[in-house]
Amino acid sequence: MPYLENFPVPFIEIEETDSTNRYLSEYCRNHKVDEFTTVSTTKQAAGKGQMGNRWESEPGKNLTCSFVVYPTFIEAKNQFIISQIVSLSIKEELEQWIEHISIKWPNDIYWKEKKICGILIENDLTGSSISKCIVGFGLNINQQEFRSDAPNPVSLYQITSKEHDQLLILSGIMQRLKAYYMRLQHETINIESSEKDYITKKYEKSLFRKEGFHRYTDQGGEFLAHLVRVEPDGRLILEDTSGRTRLYLFKEVHYIL
Repeated sequence: MPYLENFPVPFIEIEETDSTNRYLSEYCRNHKVDEFTTVSTTKQAAGKGQMGNRWESEPGKNLTCSFVVYPTFIEAKNQFIISQIVSLSIKEELEQWIEHISIKWPNDIYWKEKKICGILIENDLTGSSISKCIVGFGLNINQQEFRSDAPNPVSLYQITSKEHDQLLILSGIMQRLKAYYMRLQHETINIESSEKDYITKKYEKSLFRKEGFHRYTDQGGEFLAHLVRVEPDGRLILEDTSGRTRLYLFKEVHYIL
């Protein structure tokens, strides 16, 4: 499979696949694949997101891609740091084009109250470390209209009223991601790591609805709470209007939009 020249990471462009995560996972099983190798497709027939949600993307209009890293230096208990650096890389690249970008816990990217990017991370664990990580994301770039029943999608085109170079944006994201990753690689990743603490603080400052009380729902029903912090393992810490502290793992609580 030929690589695209003059790109900051090894890059494979394919016309169509059901899922770039699945395609890259199979490709890794059959080939020796360099770290940061990125697969992008013009048409993704069955893109998936968190909790099995479908991702709508008009062919040729958006970024639908996946990349692979081998973060054996990161312990499995600290795997949320990968989610943080991916989210920050996409947020910071989008901020070159638009304002009001935030990260909706754990790793959706929002413009104001609308979703512009979804991320799916799949880790392979060996012992206490991560042997392989495939990260897929769908970033809405040039789509002018959304037809699915998704409640709040938005694209860069809809915000700016102009088309954008998708590969230029992807190049910027991967350069930022690679820089974050290499900084982590030069440290021992543990709770006391200064680099990890720096990234966690940047992530927390970037969070969606980080100020004030907002509506959430869990298995007990709807409630009002404000965001306190995110733990190193990714748990969300909220405090409700009665002063009760609430701790949530992924999928245990939902924002009411």
